[in-house]
Amino acid sequence: MIGFIGAGNMASAIIAGMCRADFIKNTDIAAFDPDRTKTDSLAESCGITVMSSAAEIAERCEKIVLAVKPNVIASVLSDIDSIAKEKNPLFISIAAGKTTEYLRSCVSFEGKFVRVMPNINALVGAAVSGLCGTENVSDEDMSFAEKLCECFGAAVKIDEKLFPIFSAIGGCSPAFTYMYIDALARAAVKNGMPKAQALEVAAQSVLGSAKTVLESAEHPWTLVDRVCSPGGTTIEGVASLQKDGFEAAVMNAVEASYNKDKKV
Repeated sequence: MIGFIGAGNMASAIIAGMCRADFIKNTDIAAFDPDRTKTDSLAESCGITVMSSAAEIAERCEKIVLAVKPNVIASVLSDIDSIAKEKNPLFISIAAGKTTEYLRSCVSFEGKFVRVMPNINALVGAAVSGLCGTENVSDEDMSFAEKLCECFGAAVKIDEKLFPIFSAIGGCSPAFTYMYIDALARAAVKNGMPKAQALEVAAQSVLGSAKTVLESAEHPWTLVDRVCSPGGTTIEGVASLQKDGFEAAVMNAVEASYNKDKKV
């Protein structure tokens, strides 16, 4: 049985993804949250098992997803420490900014921790999640964590030292992309297209472009060149973006997010 301590938006998205993928039996997914309405809603929509406390999760589950706010994860682990020490479950943490070293310092034993950084697109089953584990996490346990992440998107094993930059380009970038889509749509509205239609066109174009990058063997700039006809409309727009510092603005945004993550 896999148990979730915390049943907020991200945990709910992960659970929904697990259920869609038939990852395990729905009744073998358990959750506890101080706000009982959250777990009751998941029980109704997904058929999961609701538990009454974090201690019950620790007592009955071999794998535990820590889906609580980073500022309370230490107290949660402290509360279940004695039970976890006896049961030695696999912990999967989605707490932003909390390293495996920090997580281990919160328990009195050599706990097994996998750190996962999903992004908001888990809500539609299209996240990209970075993950790494402590040295005592077995290949089988790491494979389980990867397959869990694949229930709601793609999974990428990375060195933990790369988590700050992964956070910038994987965790923060959806916000940058939403801004880009909205800017495209607003430009279309300025030129007479209804906003809803403009958003649909812009979002679908971004979706298709991402799919092309992932599925073709070509470098993004090769794809740019393929769209740009000599003296055409696209090269005019590309030249304008470069003149206005588009690439530099994106790189600066990533750098700002990266530097902030390192300070947290």
